Amino acid sequence: MQIEILKSKVHRAEITEANLHYVGSLTLDEDLMDAANMIENEKIQVVNVNNGARLETYLIRGKRGSGVCCLNGPAARQGAVGDIVVIISYTTMDFEEAKKFKPSIVFPKQGNKL
Repeated sequence: MQIEILKSKVHRAEITEANLHYVGSLTLDEDLMDAANMIENEKIQVVNVNNGARLETYLIRGKRGSGVCCLNGPAARQGAVGDIVVIISYTTMDFEEAKKFKPSIVFPKQGNKL
């Protein structure tokens, strides 16, 4: 049996930009992506702590060390600069393997720094 479980999470990043007139996605500092074991174009869920909005999109690699967390395109309507978000990705694996799997979880500090 295959199940879907948490693979990676960036817990409580701050939105630094919202760019409505851009191809839809979330741009995230490459340092945070690496720490959370996420890759460019990976499907993600973004949960906005401030307003409860939840959306699915994909990741774009942001400049390393910049602290960027930018909602792009239609996603920009789901949050504002300063909002706190949780960025989540999932994976599918065998049930028994999933029991032993440990997700990568990152808790950014101020400025979305590690």
